[in-house]
Amino acid sequence: MNYILFDGPVRNALLPFTFTRPVADILIGIMTIRQKWEMRLGSTTTTITEEYLSEKFPMVELEENIMINASFLPNDTLAEMVSDLKVNQAIFKGDEVIAFFTYENQEEVDFDSYEIIQYDGDCLTVEHTWDIFSKNDLAIREDFNFLTEDRKSQAIPKSVNVIAPENIFIEEGAKLEFVTLNASAGPIYIGKNAEIMEGTVIRGPFALCENAQVKLNAKIYGATTVGPGSRIGGEVKNSVLFANSNKGHDGFLGDSVLGEWCNIGADSNNSNLKNNYEEVKLWSYETEGFAKTGLQFCGLMMGDHSKCGINTMFNTGTVVGVSANIFGSGFPRNFVPSFSWGGAAGFTTYITKKAFETAKLVMGRRNIDFDATEAAILEYVFEETKKWRKD
Repeated sequence: MNYILFDGPVRNALLPFTFTRPVADILIGIMTIRQKWEMRLGSTTTTITEEYLSEKFPMVELEENIMINASFLPNDTLAEMVSDLKVNQAIFKGDEVIAFFTYENQEEVDFDSYEIIQYDGDCLTVEHTWDIFSKNDLAIREDFNFLTEDRKSQAIPKSVNVIAPENIFIEEGAKLEFVTLNASAGPIYIGKNAEIMEGTVIRGPFALCENAQVKLNAKIYGATTVGPGSRIGGEVKNSVLFANSNKGHDGFLGDSVLGEWCNIGADSNNSNLKNNYEEVKLWSYETEGFAKTGLQFCGLMMGDHSKCGINTMFNTGTVVGVSANIFGSGFPRNFVPSFSWGGAAGFTTYITKKAFETAKLVMGRRNIDFDATEAAILEYVFEETKKWRKD
């Protein structure tokens, strides 16, 4: 069977992260949503997404296909139901479609003519940017149980102080000595060839993905995920870093999400709680205003390729777009549009030529090419977000 993940109606609610990727490629827990589906279905997937993303994330349609709403995270029951779908069947949870069967070149889908199968069980969904960190605790636990079932962890080194070792799993090639791991409140997963440097204290749930690194004497609270190739240091709480981003120095990052290729300067901090303890509001790209999150703790949402200089301070509930460069004293405003250059004193446009030069250097350090496909995506984002920039 051919499986195709589609963005669904939540795509705009997940900006700025979906400016540069489909919903399926959001990281939450230990894996991306795509990886979760592929591992449970035992099959590769392709994508229906925005046209400007389709060269990097193509769709392959065969004679028979199952379309899957990527905002739903799979569990074993749901994955089995999806794999068992037959012609003219669809799975719904309430009024929301989870998956449905289609033929190649089927011109329209009329669910009134489908047999509707209701899924009444629990499952995680990602419908807002803040879901990525606020639901990360449950996502780590589900991924941990799935990835470690019937497998044996590498031995925990003798120099490691450990609480609840039965909730710790270490993959091949991981390095850690003279650290403290407390998995009593949630599991700790240490990925292949990852490293935790000496003096670090980690409290689960925690996921350190493949080739990721925790710097000396870091203090990490759950539920935190460090994506493949990313690096963290200082104090981090309940945050998700996508692949190849750095928050390597002292400073606080809490209740936050960083996209790919982000860099947080030394001694930078974000606020995750308002002084008056009121509900945090976040910039919404859908309404072009600030939306209620229902959360008391909510920090920084930073899109791909964005960076900040040393000693940067972010207010509670700050949204930073793609390829922004922030520096200087004081608090920048709590919505920084894509391709902005500056800080609290004001912003100008970060022209694409300069932004692309930086992206090429940054990605080259990880032996990844900044190619024409990547440039075309960022060019589109630059034009799409022009209306929010003020020079």
